[in-house]
Amino acid sequence: MGKGRLVALYSIAFSFAFLMAWAQLPQAGKSGEAGGMATAGVFKAQLDSAHRPITAGGTVKTGPVVFTNIAAKAGLTVWHRTSGAAIKRMILEAKGGGVALLDYDNDGWLDIYLVNGSTVNAMDGRETPPHAALFHNNHDGTFTNVAAQAGVTNDRWGYGVVIADFDNDGWPDIYVTNFGKNRLYRNNRDGTFTDVAEKAGVALGTWSTGATFGDYDGDGNLDLFVAGYLKYDPHHPPLPGAETSGASSCRFRGVPVLCGPRGLTGEHDHLFHNNGDGTFTDVSDKLAVSDPNGYYGLGALFVDVNNDGHPDLVVANDSTPNYLYINKGDGTFEDRSYLSGYAFNGEGREVANMGIAAGDYENNGHLDLMNTTFADDSDVLFRNDGTGNFTDVSYPSGIAAPTIPFVGFGDGFIDYDNDGWKDLFVANGHVYSSADKHPEWGSSYAQRPLLFRNLRNGNFALVPAVEGTGLAEVSVGRGAAFGDLFNDGKIDVVINNADGVPVLLRNVNPDHHHWVELKLVGGPGSPRDAVGATVYLIANGMRQRGDVLSGGSYLSSNDPRVHFGLGDATDAGTAEIHWSSGKKESVRLPAPDRIYTVTEDKGITASLCMGRPCAPATSSR
Repeated sequence: MGKGRLVALYSIAFSFAFLMAWAQLPQAGKSGEAGGMATAGVFKAQLDSAHRPITAGGTVKTGPVVFTNIAAKAGLTVWHRTSGAAIKRMILEAKGGGVALLDYDNDGWLDIYLVNGSTVNAMDGRETPPHAALFHNNHDGTFTNVAAQAGVTNDRWGYGVVIADFDNDGWPDIYVTNFGKNRLYRNNRDGTFTDVAEKAGVALGTWSTGATFGDYDGDGNLDLFVAGYLKYDPHHPPLPGAETSGASSCRFRGVPVLCGPRGLTGEHDHLFHNNGDGTFTDVSDKLAVSDPNGYYGLGALFVDVNNDGHPDLVVANDSTPNYLYINKGDGTFEDRSYLSGYAFNGEGREVANMGIAAGDYENNGHLDLMNTTFADDSDVLFRNDGTGNFTDVSYPSGIAAPTIPFVGFGDGFIDYDNDGWKDLFVANGHVYSSADKHPEWGSSYAQRPLLFRNLRNGNFALVPAVEGTGLAEVSVGRGAAFGDLFNDGKIDVVINNADGVPVLLRNVNPDHHHWVELKLVGGPGSPRDAVGATVYLIANGMRQRGDVLSGGSYLSSNDPRVHFGLGDATDAGTAEIHWSSGKKESVRLPAPDRIYTVTEDKGITASLCMGRPCAPATSSR
């Protein structure tokens, strides 16, 4: 019997065992009854020894300290995200926003962009709208908000942000999705930006959420995909208790809550082809990726899931089946959503998908996917067989059970301890602001994040949340972005919350493992920022994979540099780079604990040691 069939049977067995166990749990009725966003049923409340919901409690006195929240010390708490009123009565107020890590001024240090929301009064011009933040990295552990000077404040109701060099000039640009028209901030290369969305033809004007850039047709120019969520009128919204047409989803566990998305009309998706002249053409209908079903799109990511060198397109849909469009290599896509196993979880159910993480957690060269979901459903870990076919291994991997009480949003595969194996981080936060008033739910509005350590055998173990540390920090988490903010080789996390100040989790894990990072610069035929390139690092007896991706997590964009942990190895190994142009290049890395710039056809062209230029380095190819 083939290995793939064994895995499938194993997953079915776990699913059956889960369903049998679930049948024994006390239930307050199916979530689908009144519409909640989970489809598994209602699980018994999980409380810790102090009778706190596990989502806010469950902490321990001692244990490994991995993250500490330094947002205030770093200067980020001068900014506050607004998402409508404090009591969330509209789904427009509940979804929160994303965060992006980018080096907007090309000084070698990551800066932070945080998307803000708005209020109905601000949209009507009756009050000053909240503004987004662009925090410049001061290279000393602090950040300064320069959004106004840079011209990127986005006075609209913002949701997502994605970073890419769409015009191939060597400087990262910013695309912000909104309720209403979107922004495309072109980098002016002098610390300022100009919104060219209207001129470029990508402003739209609907409710846009997740966005991703990728060169789907191989012409060297980055194309743009934008997911649509709902058709929504904030002046006549469906409200709990109101007899509004389409407002059937306004109760959770028998309690009136905000309405949607079920029962409401979904928005369509858009794929924009980059014309190479600063403009884009909408090819969504032509390429059959427009979502005629009107599913509720949230996460979106261009990523090569079948290892053929062409970026495929995955879309995480809220409370509806996911999409997986396989790139055929001729400028067209094939819808493999259902045949691939990605449309539903392993039990054949649609779930409330939020964020998407992509990473090779088994070090077998295959990119796996992780989708975050609503409470009473587990987050879903999709294991890739290497051909773009997926198996839900959430239960056997150890991911499922701990995530069931939480409402997951931002997520990422990160090697937090630099041992060469990708771990998994999830940012959480409820969507119902009334959660704290219902102890029978066993949940909380503000929730702590989850960190799973890779056990190197296909399984994960939950890292305990030590009191007073970052893993015990509760917030109404939404977007999360991952990257090396301090150029010290450790992956940090920035979380944008539904309401409130950001969280900056600095990685203080005490390991002394080595690492290496690569900033890739594409040559002719590739996007300049190398989006879509894949790196295989052969070092420390392992072959790791890293990809340059634009977008992902929940409405967010991560560090574009590819990061590899080396464990105790002092040999940085050899990087085998598969460029988007189709070229392959091997680069010997001279030493660990450095950030190398590798330019297509030129090898290593720069290196940073603790944020400063290293002594001249050479490479052999």
